[in-house]
Amino acid sequence: MSAIESIAKNSDLRKRIFFTLALLAVYRVGVHVPTPGVDGTAVLSFFQAQSRGIFGLFNTFTGGALSQFSIFALGIMPYISASIIFQLLTSAVPLLESLKKEGEQGRRKINQYTRYATVALAVVQGYGISSWLMNSTSPDGRPLVIAPVVAFLPFQIMTVITLTAGTCFIMWLGEQITERGIGNGSSLIIFTGIAAAIPQGAQRLFELVKSGEMKFAVVLLLLVLMVAIIAAVIYMEVAQRRITVQYSQRAGGGGMQSMQTPTSHLPIKINFSGVIPPIFASSLLMFPATMAQFVHVPWLKALQESLNPSGTIFNIMFVALIVFFSFFYTEIVFNPTEVADNLKKYGGFIPGVRAGKSTADYIQKVLERVNVLGCVYLSTICILPGILTSQLNVPFYFGGTSLLILVGVALDTAQQIQSHMITQKYEGFMKGAKIRSRRVQF
Repeated sequence: MSAIESIAKNSDLRKRIFFTLALLAVYRVGVHVPTPGVDGTAVLSFFQAQSRGIFGLFNTFTGGALSQFSIFALGIMPYISASIIFQLLTSAVPLLESLKKEGEQGRRKINQYTRYATVALAVVQGYGISSWLMNSTSPDGRPLVIAPVVAFLPFQIMTVITLTAGTCFIMWLGEQITERGIGNGSSLIIFTGIAAAIPQGAQRLFELVKSGEMKFAVVLLLLVLMVAIIAAVIYMEVAQRRITVQYSQRAGGGGMQSMQTPTSHLPIKINFSGVIPPIFASSLLMFPATMAQFVHVPWLKALQESLNPSGTIFNIMFVALIVFFSFFYTEIVFNPTEVADNLKKYGGFIPGVRAGKSTADYIQKVLERVNVLGCVYLSTICILPGILTSQLNVPFYFGGTSLLILVGVALDTAQQIQSHMITQKYEGFMKGAKIRSRRVQF
């Protein structure tokens, strides 16, 4: 039976997929709804001129909403930034740490605080971007703002309200997809925005080749580079370091007992943290660079010029943040002590390693080594394509972070779909099975 036939027969999975696609379609429609009071063509020409800088990176994560300055211009990045802040505070603030240990109720409370922080960040960014628009012009000298007063409100206030409402709506869409759809809602929204830019990028490349501005050999080299990166990402995303685990069991036969040691594995992914570190690192780097564009302060302007996606300072900070978030996320999600206790509880042990603390130390050591390899992989994938494409003079932003998110989210979503299909098959098997009980007399 093919995967499509399995999905068609799985009503719950089919509903989840349709629900996810419907909400993503709503998001894509909102990307094309303009913010009141701006000249859309002037804003578009400005962002096309800045497509290879930090605005190109920001526009990629917003799915083109920033270049059109739609109601979703801020995208979901304020929510991502707020999530980063509270994940960091959870390990530093005792109150948040105690809420985390309370289970589902504590998690909901932290999510509520995260939403409040998202609104605050969206207000700050909305005010900054509206102030910048009021004092900026397009490359041909046209003002970006054509209506200083919109619906009896100053342009800045209307823009703050519009962009904040758009961010809150995207945040709600992401949460609904996570709870009632397939995959992680926030990651899928970013995935959709990046994927939506692929046809436009392909069209621009075709036009450049047709007009002779870019050689066909350069385009072919770029395509080979993309295919090689995708293949490397797929290979590393599924790669694992397997720790051998054996379980002691007693099996009696003919009055004699013998020891059996079934062998299993404890899989540890090479890229344990997935796409979380690049997304977090990108959001943190984009925030100060965006503020530097909106606030006319000399040192902020110098910071903005240095934080170019192909610049040295940007790449160094990007790698440092990737390494930090890789180890930080792994430390939060994976607890070697709990794994060692569970192994000991169920009679499992690692050959040559004592149970208990020694097992936890061994797992921690393996995890740290694997994490180093994962950091090297993430840093290379995120930095190298941007450097190479800048050398090839590609007229739009193209980075390994985008490809990593595309492939990583696609693999994660496919695994969740496969998990739902396996669950459906198991439930069908249990429904068809007849379990008979037999009365035992003593």
